[in-house]
Amino acid sequence: MKIEHIAMYVNDLEKARDFFVKYLDGTSNDGYYNASTGFRSFFISFDDGARLEIMNKPEMDDPKKPLNRTGYVHLAFSVGSREKVDDLTARLKQDGYEVISGPRTTGDGYYESCIIGIEGNQIELTV
Repeated sequence: MKIEHIAMYVNDLEKARDFFVKYLDGTSNDGYYNASTGFRSFFISFDDGARLEIMNKPEMDDPKKPLNRTGYVHLAFSVGSREKVDDLTARLKQDGYEVISGPRTTGDGYYESCIIGIEGNQIELTV
């Protein structure tokens, strides 16, 4: 069994799509729109077969996203090497994204950094 895809609602669908394509090498489909409900989505595909569905619909609730909460906390992306973690973290920081940890080796042996990415969602970059 495998996870087929993960989905997240966002306020700015195009900006979210561009983030995952620009920084994490995702490839977007042409999108979907349901005129009767106003629902819109894009599927972002990654080289290893993983897919992320980003979605939007009218009148969504958008509560604050504290880091220490229950539920889904972050998306982790393996970028291939320590150097790539360092480089992408620096690039995201230079482009105005908040780095909240790392790059560093964690107590359980991961080399990672964490940033606050699109719309306050935490993104982990790891080897």
